[in-house]
Amino acid sequence: MTNKSIIQFQSIRDAALAIISSATSSLSQARQAHAHILKTGIASSTALSTKLLSLYANHESFDDATLVLDSLPNLDLLSSSTLINALSKFNISIRVLREFSRMMSGGVIPDCYVLPAAAKACAALSAFEAGRQVHGLISVCGYGSDSVVASSLLHMYVRCGELDNAHKMLVEIPEPNVITLSALAAGYARNGLVDEANTLLDEMEELGIKPNVVSWKGMIAGFNHSGCFLQAVEMFRGMHSLGLKPDEGCISSVLAALADIEDVTMGTQVHCCGIKQGLLSDKWVVTSLIDMYGKHARSSEMIKGFDEVGGSMELGACNALIAGLARNGLVDDALALFQKMKDQAMDLNVVSWTSMISCCSQNGRDMEALQLFREMQLAGVTPNAVTIPCLLPACGNVAALMHGKAAHCFSLRAGITRDVYVSCALIDMYAKCGKIRESRLCFDVMPIKNMVSWNAMISSYAIHGKPKEAMEMFDCMQRSGHNPDSISFIGVLSACSQKGLVDEGRNLFHAMSKVHRIRPKMEHYASMVTLLSRAGEIEEAYFMIKSMPFEADACVWGALLCSCRVHNNIEVAEVAAKKLFELEPENPGNYILLSNIYSSNSMWNGVDRVKDLMKGKGLKKNHPGCSWIEVNNRLHMLLAGDRSLPQMTQIMEKLDALSIEMKRLGLVPKTDLVMQDVEEQDKEQILSGHSEKLAVVFGLLNTPPGSPLRVIKNLRICSDCHTVIKFISKYEGREILVRDTNRFHQFQDGECSCRDFW
Repeated sequence: MTNKSIIQFQSIRDAALAIISSATSSLSQARQAHAHILKTGIASSTALSTKLLSLYANHESFDDATLVLDSLPNLDLLSSSTLINALSKFNISIRVLREFSRMMSGGVIPDCYVLPAAAKACAALSAFEAGRQVHGLISVCGYGSDSVVASSLLHMYVRCGELDNAHKMLVEIPEPNVITLSALAAGYARNGLVDEANTLLDEMEELGIKPNVVSWKGMIAGFNHSGCFLQAVEMFRGMHSLGLKPDEGCISSVLAALADIEDVTMGTQVHCCGIKQGLLSDKWVVTSLIDMYGKHARSSEMIKGFDEVGGSMELGACNALIAGLARNGLVDDALALFQKMKDQAMDLNVVSWTSMISCCSQNGRDMEALQLFREMQLAGVTPNAVTIPCLLPACGNVAALMHGKAAHCFSLRAGITRDVYVSCALIDMYAKCGKIRESRLCFDVMPIKNMVSWNAMISSYAIHGKPKEAMEMFDCMQRSGHNPDSISFIGVLSACSQKGLVDEGRNLFHAMSKVHRIRPKMEHYASMVTLLSRAGEIEEAYFMIKSMPFEADACVWGALLCSCRVHNNIEVAEVAAKKLFELEPENPGNYILLSNIYSSNSMWNGVDRVKDLMKGKGLKKNHPGCSWIEVNNRLHMLLAGDRSLPQMTQIMEKLDALSIEMKRLGLVPKTDLVMQDVEEQDKEQILSGHSEKLAVVFGLLNTPPGSPLRVIKNLRICSDCHTVIKFISKYEGREILVRDTNRFHQFQDGECSCRDFW
């Protein structure tokens, strides 16, 4: 080699060395230096390789760093540990373990500087078995007494939930510090081990180690995570009593705990503490504050808390406010906020859309829930396993079968039908849309069935008036190893009430407390009162109410009043109505029901008294009869007495033609159901305007002959409509499914599945 070549070689080498020795060198410069090093043949130098590795790591270019390691003829501890520690710094745990394994395979013995990185990676991945192997290696290498190494093992065991092993590591640590002990205390809290956490706090005091804010925060957050909400609050009180100032994490965690316990006063105090500490600018604090007030039904405080931070349009806070408004039935306010979020072009995520869909679905705004789902998809936001169970109840509530099927197809494509909550929502949706076979199919293909799925299937059979299938499912559930819970009994008792199976219902009710040790709740008594009174056992039902261990609510008395109308028991009806007037003085439905009982017995003085009561309270019928029917993939809503429909002329002409044919066969309108004291012709006209009749005829006019019709009504179907639809099913050759507030009615060939018992 000539002198000129030697000088040129040394110049290139020196330039490369200068680049890799400078912390300010760019990634491009590092790669150029790497190329020069390879050309000059000095890549085998450990010192140079280590510097180059560090430079690549600073630029987070770990693929290039791995190439450097690959180019070494023999792995060494310095180079390997440099890359491993750099990966650990950036929490790339999988690659940490991969490089650690390669180092061990290359025969390189780890030291006390690289072993903690391996333990940290196992902790981050909750890789307990790998962590045990690292622990064994530490013991073999003789680093068990090193405080840093032992502490890393303790943290690893805590993250893996192996708290006994974590506690054993304390013996290996010569002088445990506040960080190590705080990690273990937080681990105990996260697993709900209250006594162990308190004992460790006592040990810290004995060692003269004072818990700091991080210590308390870990325990508050841990207890909140494990559902030990009272303990989380006590930890916050303990920290506050020591004069320590909470940070954002402490405030947000204790507010989340207070959201789940009945202590809004303490929540308000924490709110004030957050204001004093100037922490309300933190998005997690604001979100937790809104959630806490929302769960305590403090709508004004919730909105005020949101406004206190300037009505910050931060996405998490807005999502929390929507959820809080929904929980308190303030749907219009939630919709207004959501529209404001859209107007400000916020990047709405799946949580935002799901919260709003859930808000509408839970509060009877089903049509808006369906519209929001369509808008969500148009906005390019992909629904998830939470969105679908929020949407499907809306589909079921209004029998939007095609919308429900579309959601089912999406779930199949997205691979989320295995999710138990998605499957249960599908079971419920198909049942409410009259497709009980599809409900059962969804149930049968579930890989894992929990109590929610069993109860969903039992309830589905109940609303379809299939007590035999419901009880078979009830027995099958027990044979599969699931003990029935209180919801299971509500479903099976409801199924018995649909067919008047009094003896079976009595046996189940008694077995509930005597065999299964489940104390009957209000809902169970309501089911039994419904079962007995519908079957004509009015006096027994009344006696059950009087012997209940707690005061009956409006649901129980309402069930009795409804049956009194069916069985024409005026005496008990007046008792039940009096109770209902006390419990629900502003509910016009109770007054109207009593008035109907009086009118059906031509007791017009009683009708006038009820009218006067309603007039004195300013009450009017607040829930007009409303029915939905899906035609040509569109959902149509029809209101009782509504004459504004585009096809109303054709509907009324068809109804008149059907009425003439019915009268010819001796079927006359049940005008006794009309409470107004008007002429018979006017009563017939009122009956013809019932929404379920309008919906059925609308379906007849707009669907092919012979195709089935599915109608949903927001009230119980009246006996006149029941008779008319039975006639239509035979006369028109249609299968007609009508779901009222109580059950499904399947009309076919002039018969109904309820056998006129509803």
